[in-house]
Amino acid sequence: METADMEKAAEVGVTANDGALLDDDGKPKRTGTVWTASAHNNGSDWCWGVVFALGYGSIGMDHWDILSVAHSFCHALHFQSLADCYRSPDPVTGKRNCTYMEAVKTELGGKMHVICALVQYLNLSGAVIGYTITTSISVV
Repeated sequence: METADMEKAAEVGVTANDGALLDDDGKPKRTGTVWTASAHNNGSDWCWGVVFALGYGSIGMDHWDILSVAHSFCHALHFQSLADCYRSPDPVTGKRNCTYMEAVKTELGGKMHVICALVQYLNLSGAVIGYTITTSISVV
């Protein structure tokens, strides 16, 4: 077990000898179910739908509903691809990827995951700036 994982386990009261509370890879067992995962996915889709409606409505964009459905499709495709590489290369016995960047690194390897992270953070920064400007215009 890695040091960081042991520290996380110690925070929640799990010891290395307590196999009942650990997964097959030595990390604390997850408690989520299909229902909690579906609720999380649907909640994030609905949240983005509201944000898109407000954003597109404030700039007078027509057909925001089509764009919102297209975004939901992309969102579902994104989650499906993450689910496919959750354990890789084998879905049963493969190493568990706990973070998004671990999954990207496993799939892309090499320096491509660094480029992917850079593009992801640039995209996030652009979205934050865009939503900040839209919000400030809407407030005034």
